[in-house]
Amino acid sequence: MGAQLRVYKRRIKSVTATKKITKAMEMIAASRIVKAQRQVAASTPYATELTRAVTAVATGSNTKHPLTTEVEAPTRAAVLLITSDRGLAGGYSSNAIKAAERLTERLKGEGKEVDTYIVGRKGVAYYGFREREVTESWTGFTDSPTYADAKNVAGPLIAAVQQDTADGGVDELHIVFTEFVSMLTQTPVQNRLLPLSLDASAQEEESAKKHEILPLFDFEPSAEDVLDALLPRYVESRIYNALLQAAASKHAATRRAMKSATDNAGDLIKSLSRLANAARQAEITQEISEIVGGASALADATAGSEK
Repeated sequence: MGAQLRVYKRRIKSVTATKKITKAMEMIAASRIVKAQRQVAASTPYATELTRAVTAVATGSNTKHPLTTEVEAPTRAAVLLITSDRGLAGGYSSNAIKAAERLTERLKGEGKEVDTYIVGRKGVAYYGFREREVTESWTGFTDSPTYADAKNVAGPLIAAVQQDTADGGVDELHIVFTEFVSMLTQTPVQNRLLPLSLDASAQEEESAKKHEILPLFDFEPSAEDVLDALLPRYVESRIYNALLQAAASKHAATRRAMKSATDNAGDLIKSLSRLANAARQAEITQEISEIVGGASALADATAGSEK
């Protein structure tokens, strides 16, 4: 076997092994998407209704709460960026990072200092490589987050909002994550969690479209105590929902990237097989030519000796 043919055979074997790996990763990601979608569907109604309840408490009372009151001249903001712990997901983490960069630039353009909080090793590595300051980070649970993980993330953020800016606190809390739209579409989004946007008219209009009656709330013992109890739950639920959305988006991105890699490996195997067949044919042709040439030379030599 010629050297060129051996090279093609070795490459075909290597690409075939890679194709098996990417195919297995595609199937694993596809199986995880289903579970992640169910978790998103289960958590979204709770987060939505809790947001409505907090909005109702804040708009239905004259209580000025630090987590719902707009600061006249905000000077400091916190940005929570959710990325992945692992790669092999196309541009999933990089797109979220770019969205966070745009948000950070906008906030700085408004004259605000930005404290960055990061979930996921990819985001931590990005900021660490560029030697940018990260206030706090969390890793190790992005593929399958739990409510306990969301609570751990929300704790320092809530504390920062409740503190005075002179003591290291912040006036605003923003979150950047990848929203799961469909199996083919995952969109990086940026939302402001705190202060809560108290748009009661929009809520009433939305309820009217759905022919719903807005619930009435009695505050016991007081609206301020209710807000103290509800708002941490609100932040935790929104972060939990964002973590689940990000996890589903990551699995969908991984599935799409691995399917593309599997298809590309198949195309490369076909191309290498054609080259290997051409190399083998060239070797066979060369061997036949050598045999024919040798037989012709032998025949000429025999004819010369007979004369």
